[in-house]
Amino acid sequence: RRPRAPTAGRDPRPPAAARRRNPRLCVCAALLPYAAALHRPTARSSRTLANKTIPVRVNGLASERRHLSTPMQRSPLRGQLRSLGMVDRQPRVGGVLGGPVDGPARVAAQYPVIEARIGLTVTHRATRFGGVILGFELDGIRVRGSGGDERLLRLVPGAFAVDGRAVTLREPLPQQPVSGGARTASGSIAPAHSRAQVAKGSRIWVEGVHDAELVEKVWGDDLRVEGVVVERLDGIDGLEAAIQSFAPGPGRRLGVLVDHLVEGSKEARYASAVRHRDVLVTGTPFIDIWQAVRPGPAGLGVTTWPTVPYGHPWKEGVLERLGRPGEPPGRFWRYLLGTITTYADLEPALVGAVERLIDFVTEP
Repeated sequence: RRPRAPTAGRDPRPPAAARRRNPRLCVCAALLPYAAALHRPTARSSRTLANKTIPVRVNGLASERRHLSTPMQRSPLRGQLRSLGMVDRQPRVGGVLGGPVDGPARVAAQYPVIEARIGLTVTHRATRFGGVILGFELDGIRVRGSGGDERLLRLVPGAFAVDGRAVTLREPLPQQPVSGGARTASGSIAPAHSRAQVAKGSRIWVEGVHDAELVEKVWGDDLRVEGVVVERLDGIDGLEAAIQSFAPGPGRRLGVLVDHLVEGSKEARYASAVRHRDVLVTGTPFIDIWQAVRPGPAGLGVTTWPTVPYGHPWKEGVLERLGRPGEPPGRFWRYLLGTITTYADLEPALVGAVERLIDFVTEP
């Protein structure tokens, strides 16, 4: 239906009794003239609330205003306007920043701090990723999981768990120089205030870079004191010619460390062919220097090194059987070398062979 046109002389609005009234709005509307009067500037706006009076000008007219050090006198009407929300309340002492914003201050959780050594089994609490520490990169650690995948995780307080306990990991502190009475990595007693000697004529030869790095890490302090240099031998096939070129003699002895020195091997044949009083050839039964590192302390999850069938690449086969297929051998060696701290992490066969060579080349 179309709405009816309003009848002349009749108020189309509903009766006043039927209208919805808002008491607050009605009171506010009634008080608006008084509120405007409170803020209307006049020539007589001086306030007698303090003893000191300063001259001011209001609307171009000379006047005077009290310099207040106490709260102003308030009009009774001002309190009514404040109760209706028309006048801002006075800020409380301290304001919104007078106390803690989020309630009482929270105490930061404290976690025990332990050293993140290579080979340690840890669990990242946020992602539940667990594995063995491989090394340190930037401000984090590289962790290898049981499935072979690796992740770089930041060293954040309380971010890791060791043996089910939340901890804070830190990088190992740099080793302090050995002092009198201390032990070197090889187990020798370090002399007080020892200094590296000038290199002497005697030498120790090893078959590869990895062999040289391992000997330096464990026996480096001893060799520097004795002035003995470790050099790499590029293959044992040319051992006899290399010895002749070196020209060993008194004060210029030569020790040779070879791998896979077992009966019937090529290395054993070359070693037995050497006949010189100032040359000593010895070695280990291991196929590679990797096997001279004890796998248990290295955190590899095995107690013996895997066996690789004859005719297969040995290093690649070992990595595959350790659950590291496709990992570069050089990268794995860096991890393995980082787990070695003393001679106790090595097999006795290697320790005995190196000690024998050092004694031989340092004899007067």
